[in-house]
Amino acid sequence: MTSREIVIKSLEFEGPERIPMTLPPPYPNDVVGVGLGPNPYVSEEWVYKGNNRWERIDEWGNTWARLEAYSKGEVVKGAIEDWSQLDSYKFPPLDLDSRYEHARRIFKETPDKFHIGFLPGFPFSIARYLRRMDNFLLDVAAEKENVTKLLKNIADLLEIVIEKFAKAGADAIMFAEDWGTQDRLLVSPKSWRELFKPGFVQLCNTAHKLGLYVFMHSCGHIYEIIPDLIEVGIDVLQFDQPALHGVDNLARDFGGKVNFWCPVDIQQILPQKDEKLIEEFAKEMIEKLGCFNGGFIAGYYQSNEALGLDPYWQDVACKAFVKYGSYIKLKKEV
Repeated sequence: MTSREIVIKSLEFEGPERIPMTLPPPYPNDVVGVGLGPNPYVSEEWVYKGNNRWERIDEWGNTWARLEAYSKGEVVKGAIEDWSQLDSYKFPPLDLDSRYEHARRIFKETPDKFHIGFLPGFPFSIARYLRRMDNFLLDVAAEKENVTKLLKNIADLLEIVIEKFAKAGADAIMFAEDWGTQDRLLVSPKSWRELFKPGFVQLCNTAHKLGLYVFMHSCGHIYEIIPDLIEVGIDVLQFDQPALHGVDNLARDFGGKVNFWCPVDIQQILPQKDEKLIEEFAKEMIEKLGCFNGGFIAGYYQSNEALGLDPYWQDVACKAFVKYGSYIKLKKEV
């Protein structure tokens, strides 16, 4: 069974020979993911402004700033500072065929892997930069008409990106939208369903019509809208903090309805540096989320430095995923 077949069988709940994995060498990695190539008309290099401050302007026209050695950067000036600029705003050229050449080449060179095309954002994650986060959250309450128009314009643009990835050989598209704080959504569930759910419907429908699966990364507490995400067609939820929602809760309410792609929890489990605890948590996710003839993908958090952890502790998790990841073993032990 190839890596691609293993992933697809899990996504379809058809019982692969083992759980899919996206682990570093020497462990299995069943997935290859590629994003867009650079915009040939824009340089996004950081420029030093003095006093340890760096700035850059991205291809959307947003100004980013960071303090050397203190932060990775955040938008300090959105490209659409005033809603009067909305109609004249020009989106970056995401439709350039050259920006998908790298994806075409990588996908062609890895025929046995499952191929993911990474979107440059999703309507909320793009809009919050164009308006700047603090402004945009106010807009959700005070500028619903303009917010709706901007989100629809972004969704229409992303449809083109999805079509391009499909032609390049992708099996799925993936996007990242962090929708939660540690205990709630950034907006009310009502506002999310009114303003943002239509974009999810549009883009998931586009992907599925093209034969693509849809993967979503989101940090924070988003439990209230997981039923909506399943309804609109999200096939995989990538959570770095599965313990935030509770593995038992996820299994009880959503097991067999959506796949979960997770490392051992980066907030509550890995930082404790306890080998037994890490191994048991990896096993628990496999047994509870992956016992539906599919449903669980073993992940790896890419920045040990951000966690302040020696890579050793994620290596413990990798060994546990491999040890317990066989469906034959799973059926015997559950």
